[in-house]
Amino acid sequence: MVSAIRQASFLILLAAIAAGATYAWHTRAPALYLTQEPLRDDEVSMQVIQERWKGDVLWIDARIQEQFDVEHIPGALLLNEQGFDQQLFNYLDTLQANTKPIVVYCSAAKCNASRHVLERLKQTLPIENAFVLKGGWKAWQQVSKK
Repeated sequence: MVSAIRQASFLILLAAIAAGATYAWHTRAPALYLTQEPLRDDEVSMQVIQERWKGDVLWIDARIQEQFDVEHIPGALLLNEQGFDQQLFNYLDTLQANTKPIVVYCSAAKCNASRHVLERLKQTLPIENAFVLKGGWKAWQQVSKK
């Protein structure tokens, strides 16, 4: 009886290790919690973008030039902290004529570059309908690869 319990415990331990390793290295691992953090006032999710605006927004990429050059959301404008003034000057006409909601994104959920760019953009231009993409570039990639 003790031997059977020991074997069962060993199998459970091996299964837990295998599950943990799979979660750690899986590219699309699910969240380990059931509820998501609520959206801040200046945030928007991919679900809202798709449902409310059918994806028809003006994307602003707040990542560095090298990341933008590798890959970005089609049609996105590069407007980051490093080159903000020059990039803003280049896009001034586009931004002033824009009637779509503006969504700024950066690398991931913990990235604050998008929030900094959004703040500077609001200080510079009279923009009201502008948000930070919750989850950033990774959130867009998850939806676009489905």
